[in-house]
Amino acid sequence: MPNYEHVFIARQDVSGAQIESITDGFVELVETNGGKVTKREHWGLKNLAYRIKKNRKGHYVLFNLDAPSDAVLELERNQRLHEDVLRYLTIRLDELEEGPSIQMQNKSARDGRRGDRERGDRERGDRDRDRGDRDRDRGRGERSATPSEASEAPAETPAKTPAETPADTPAEAPAEAATEKGTET
Repeated sequence: MPNYEHVFIARQDVSGAQIESITDGFVELVETNGGKVTKREHWGLKNLAYRIKKNRKGHYVLFNLDAPSDAVLELERNQRLHEDVLRYLTIRLDELEEGPSIQMQNKSARDGRRGDRERGDRERGDRDRDRGDRDRDRGRGERSATPSEASEAPAETPAKTPAETPADTPAEAPAEAATEKGTET
C-alpha cells in the first residue's frame, strides 16, 4: 500500500480532549477503510501565517498513513465536512520517516533549553546597563548625572537674583516696548 503524510489544522477554540476525540475518529475511519495509521503526533497550538475562517491559531496534527487511496480520499472528504477542521494536506511518500517529526524534535529541544535554567538565571543581554543615552538619541538633551558623576562635577554658579542684575537704563526700556508692539518712536 502507498504511504502518505497527512497534516490537518483544527480550530483554536477546540480543547485538547476534543482534539484527541477528533483524531481518534479519523484514525478509526482510516482503519475501517483498510488503512493503518503508523504515527500520529499532536504538534500543539501554533500561530497561522494568515487568518483562516476568522482563526489566527490552530491545533496541528500529523498522521503517517499506510493506506489505499480510497481510505485517504474518504479521510479528506470527512475533514472537508468537519466544522472544526480548517485545512488539511496529504502528501504521498516513497517511504515513511521513523522517529519523531522535525516539529516534535524542535519542540523537545525548546523544552530542554527552558528547563535547563532557573527563572532568575536568564541572561538579560544589555537590558541591565545604563540607558541614559536614550535621551540624547531622541534629541532631548543630555542625560542626567548619576550620583557619582554629580559629586565629581564642578558646582554650577547660582543664577543671579533680580536685585543683583543691573537695572535697564530708562532709555532702553521704552524703545524695547515700542519695538515689541511694532511701532517705533
